[in-house]
Amino acid sequence: MDIARTPSNPDGNPEMADAAVEPHTSPEPQLIRREDYRPFAWNVPQVALDFVLGLNQTRITARLDVERNPVAEADPTLRLNGDGLTPVEIRVDGAVVQSWVMEGADLVLTLPGEAHQVEIVTEIDPSANTQLMGLYASNGMLCTQCEAEGFRRITFFPDRPDVLSTYRVRMSGPKDQFPVLLSNGNHVDGGESAEGVHWAEWYDPWPKPSYLFALVAGDLVARKDVFTTMSGRKVDLAVWVREGDLGRTEHAMESLIKSMKWDEERFGREYDLDTFNIVAVSDFNMGAMENKGLNIFNTKYVLADSDSATDGDYDGVEGVIGHEYFHNWSGNRITCRDWFQLSLKEGFTVLRDQLFSQDMGSAAVKRIEDVRVLRAAQFPEDSGPLAHPIRPDSYREISNFYTATVYNKGAEVIRMMRTMAGEERFRQGTDLYFDRHDGEAATCEDFVAAIEEGAGLDLAQFRLWYSQAGAPRVTVELALEDGEAVLTLQQSAPATPGQSGKQPMPIPLRIALFDRESGQHGGEQLIVLTQEQQSFRFAGFDQLPILSLNRGFSAPVAIDREIAADDLVFLAARDDDPFARYEAMQDLIVGHLKKAIGGHLSDDDRAAARAAIGTAFRAILTDDTLDDLMRGELMILPGASYLAEQMLVSDPAEIHAEREGLKAWLGAHCGAELQAIHQRASGVSYSRDAAARGLRKVKTQALVYLAAGKPELAAGLAQDQYQAADNMTDRQGALMVMAGLESPDRDAMLSDFYDRYRDNPLVVDKWFAIQAQSLHPGALRHVKELAEHPDFTLRNPNRARSLYMAFAAASPTFHQADGEGYRMIADVILALDPINPQTAARFVPFLGRWRRIEPKRAAMMKQELERIAAAPALSRDTYEQVSRSLG
Repeated sequence: MDIARTPSNPDGNPEMADAAVEPHTSPEPQLIRREDYRPFAWNVPQVALDFVLGLNQTRITARLDVERNPVAEADPTLRLNGDGLTPVEIRVDGAVVQSWVMEGADLVLTLPGEAHQVEIVTEIDPSANTQLMGLYASNGMLCTQCEAEGFRRITFFPDRPDVLSTYRVRMSGPKDQFPVLLSNGNHVDGGESAEGVHWAEWYDPWPKPSYLFALVAGDLVARKDVFTTMSGRKVDLAVWVREGDLGRTEHAMESLIKSMKWDEERFGREYDLDTFNIVAVSDFNMGAMENKGLNIFNTKYVLADSDSATDGDYDGVEGVIGHEYFHNWSGNRITCRDWFQLSLKEGFTVLRDQLFSQDMGSAAVKRIEDVRVLRAAQFPEDSGPLAHPIRPDSYREISNFYTATVYNKGAEVIRMMRTMAGEERFRQGTDLYFDRHDGEAATCEDFVAAIEEGAGLDLAQFRLWYSQAGAPRVTVELALEDGEAVLTLQQSAPATPGQSGKQPMPIPLRIALFDRESGQHGGEQLIVLTQEQQSFRFAGFDQLPILSLNRGFSAPVAIDREIAADDLVFLAARDDDPFARYEAMQDLIVGHLKKAIGGHLSDDDRAAARAAIGTAFRAILTDDTLDDLMRGELMILPGASYLAEQMLVSDPAEIHAEREGLKAWLGAHCGAELQAIHQRASGVSYSRDAAARGLRKVKTQALVYLAAGKPELAAGLAQDQYQAADNMTDRQGALMVMAGLESPDRDAMLSDFYDRYRDNPLVVDKWFAIQAQSLHPGALRHVKELAEHPDFTLRNPNRARSLYMAFAAASPTFHQADGEGYRMIADVILALDPINPQTAARFVPFLGRWRRIEPKRAAMMKQELERIAAAPALSRDTYEQVSRSLG
């Protein structure tokens, strides 16, 4: 599953009136511990489901063939998980039974003997399911989301990932309302059972856990194609959308075909069913879901054309479609034994989708983008109250562990194994993993053992990456001794909740040593830091070389080193590793801003630091050897959240002021070069090739700097760019800049954008987000006004995220000194929790970082968390996040 990539007075909000969530009244939800895992007492080899579909009432008959699990402790009790269900009828081996009990939400039966067929009838109201978990209604259609524990909201079942079953699914319903009936596997039969009622039967021959079950019924149209696998099998492909959206599915289909071909070539994985369906749904908590043969997607990651989708949106569609398709093997054919092993499928699949995107576009740019996401989203987790290992030891609500740590850091951990093994040996390890565990519910240990054996690595110490939370810090010293460069590295890891003393972990670092006279290096080397402190010696140097460290971001660590500004300028201009070049520019800027924010710079020191940054920045702007995609990456300043991570306690207002001050200085100091770039990139007709995409990227980046340094000039250029735009990338870029300016043309441009796209929900999401995350000093007021807009609703996760999450993540006014931004987000959490707890809980970390904020703001953030914690009937999702944040 791909995690999704972003009201002022809740007491008067009508969306709170009919929340359909069973309140959680216990002050302490049950703690689930990894060490308590036991196999389920019963196997369920076959499941047959019969759905009589309706938006307001759906009747489900589930027939489970159960047999004793020979590797589990014998237990006559069959515990079937439920959530908000009441059984209508229960049969065992055809006979109605009354001897069942409810323990909490679970149905418990006592079954003598070795094997039985259990039949359970339930009835649910999909239209009342505002949680969007289980079977729910979305704009007149029915669809499902079952990961992690949504299947128990459909029928009673051992809803855990280690119970693997084949599924036969029959659906029937009004043909005019649900003309398309889809489920997992292959379509095997169908017809009409009565006047106006039709039915379809699907069978999935591959055993799967309940979280991979899927059903879609609705009025849909499809873009279709055929893929021929490497063994010559024909696979029917379809991307299903609503009427009117079909023209925006070409890129999705192309991405699917590329993914299938790439997985065959790079990992030897062939698709295994006769059909592969993708369905786009507008109401969806996550980004997408890898249900076997029937992937269900947020529309955001399916629909794209040049008028409504940016270049980044196109990349998102390609990457997420790849991610979900790759799960067919890394997640479906081999699934997780329990949810503590989530990174087994998600970390590995994120790595696979990153490598896919690198191959489809610029590998250098993609790597930088992935590291930027890691630092913005995952590093704060590692340093805060929600820190956890990529394989957690306990949880109260599993949906809270679909995190950047499990996903993105999990991918980096596996990438380190790939770096140490090399591409060929890593492939040998993954082949062994797929061959050894196909059809199983496996563990992270199973994966590491396969890589260890297949690649010929000793990963005994490396396993600490799975059990220890927090990002290691590596302190660097480089000295010259008797003609040798001596590199001394020391690693440390800060204490995290539940973990104090940390052991040294293996840290693979790709390095190069540049000779100062020639400006060249003698080749890249890989060193592995395995001890708390370690020295490495390199012969052949008469003077201290310039160190290029952690090239390609070979390890997810923080680097502390003293390095001269001139050396960073050299690396920013001359390093042949694209990430290292980017990192040198970031380090140059971060070093300056840290001192400036701390008040440790004299006027002369500030001028000297800015001059060095200006020299490096101008070199980037004028380097003819750089492609524009890479130039655009090198132009981006370190984000505010990353800057905050460099300090034990940060002042958001100071960070914003110093960052914007540097941006304004660069915009004025390099104004001529920035204007030249904007002019060079303007007037170029739309194309999706790399050169045109690069021009669009640097055009808007240039405008961002000019807006800070020469706002009146930038307002005019933004107006010109907006009016001339023949694509969403240019139009959105211009609007984004204008939204942050106090320009008389601002409101008119925003109104024009809304009027142009008011019938396109995804673009209206952009309209909300652009205003919410803008640098405009009135952003908080704008968000409150937008909450009253007729198109705003908390019930749609995309819309809620587009306004409030965009605001909390990016707007400086979230940290407004009076605490009003914090109060607003707390109000949103309280209003959203009864409607959609999973989405509500994802807002909590914005307040949970209070320990790393200056005392006045920290007190206000903590106060809002305490107000949320005191609310009655708080969901498990939100309760866990708040309680952990408060510590």
